[in-house]
Amino acid sequence: MLGKDGATWLDRLHMQLARNLRANGWSQAEIAEIMGSTQSTVSRMAHRELPEMAGTSDEATIDGWAHEIALAMRQLGSQSKPTRQRFVMEIAFGPGQVLRFDKSLTGSDLDSDQEQTALLKRLEWAVSRIDINKISPWMPAVGMNIACCLENSSSTAEVAAFPGKVSIVDNRLRHHDTPAFGASNHLANMLLSARHNDSDKTAILNIKPPASGEDIEQMCENLDLNLTFAPKGELVPHQGIDVILDEGAFGWEPSLYILAHNPLELIDRMHNIIAAF
Repeated sequence: MLGKDGATWLDRLHMQLARNLRANGWSQAEIAEIMGSTQSTVSRMAHRELPEMAGTSDEATIDGWAHEIALAMRQLGSQSKPTRQRFVMEIAFGPGQVLRFDKSLTGSDLDSDQEQTALLKRLEWAVSRIDINKISPWMPAVGMNIACCLENSSSTAEVAAFPGKVSIVDNRLRHHDTPAFGASNHLANMLLSARHNDSDKTAILNIKPPASGEDIEQMCENLDLNLTFAPKGELVPHQGIDVILDEGAFGWEPSLYILAHNPLELIDRMHNIIAAF
């Protein structure tokens, strides 16, 4: 399923599975381990109301699926570890309009070359998610860019970005070339400087500040984001960094830098920040 329904059935499946396993004698710690969650989340699942789906027949299907998985897990035991997960999804829009996906997850790691290729792909996916109507008023005069790196990166050559800049042409986002490593020295340096204080952040972008410094401080407080400053590009150290404000100076364009754990989360955070204004 797509959109809201897809998120709803997944939430319901997790909640029902957790409740079934708990009823079968599993501890919250064991359930959290097998679901890749936390004990506090499992505890909340037991008290939350189940999300309603578009049809009660769909609810019965998901509930039955959770029951079957729980029974199987009871036979396998709480110490069993999944080594591969296969997902098959088919979406029918009409006669002859069927999308089908069959994917397997193995838990294996990519090698170094594959990691870099995957990172470049994530950058392209991230740009495709940008809402042009939201970003248009806040596009910097020099253009925007998005940069990201792997967790072990330490030099600008190991930071990927779009060559040149990302700009708006004919009401569409355009970039001159596909993303590449070492493509944006300024944004890469800002990201690496931020990572000295917050190593969890691996993605960054720049927009024109949507408001004054005081308004941005209030926005960060409302959204529970950590703000620091970078006068003329010089980062002020701060423990935990989500947003960096360069208020600019004579001949120096002001910039708002947004950081996140990955490129896709970065775009969502940018949209949330713009919506807050």
